[in-house]
Amino acid sequence: MSDHYYTNRPTAEHDRRTIEVELRGKKVRLVTDAGVFSKSGLDYGSRVLIDALEIPQGASVLDVGCGYGPIGIAAGLMGATRITMLDVNERAIELARENAAANGISQAKAMQSDLLEAVSEERYDVIISNPPIRAGKETVHRMFEQASECLNPGGSLWIVIQKKQGAPSAKAKLDSLFEQVEEVTKDKGYRIYKAIKGL
Repeated sequence: MSDHYYTNRPTAEHDRRTIEVELRGKKVRLVTDAGVFSKSGLDYGSRVLIDALEIPQGASVLDVGCGYGPIGIAAGLMGATRITMLDVNERAIELARENAAANGISQAKAMQSDLLEAVSEERYDVIISNPPIRAGKETVHRMFEQASECLNPGGSLWIVIQKKQGAPSAKAKLDSLFEQVEEVTKDKGYRIYKAIKGL
């Protein structure tokens, strides 16, 4: 059985490849590898999330479960001035660093972290995640709790989740943690939720 991407240290043999994707109208080249999420191309959920995102100019952004970095890089292209990309997978972190640098997103840093533990003392304007659904509902809900702690007042958490993979329970959990939760868009079963922290 192949490696699960939600692992600290993938053992899959390297299979580096370069893909070209369009992020918010800009073509970027990204290096991917075996043992990371969606290695053969940008997954549909991340695409829907990136297209829906609103990033205020100059915002500080946290990308949780960044994989090889497309969401964090998109945030940089949209004007975020401080970007932190987190992933439990060390191979993903190395790729995210490489891809941010190669695409001129110098304001981004990537760190290995189990959910938000490495940045629990930091605060952000926007937190974005295509959450690790395969890690289980408890893990995803814990991430929502940690995100609510790490947002500045008035800040927003953006997530993508499929209806069949727990969107209703995710929405209920977000409603219990945040002042306001809206479904921004839906596309082919994917839901984009924006949860706003109270002032």
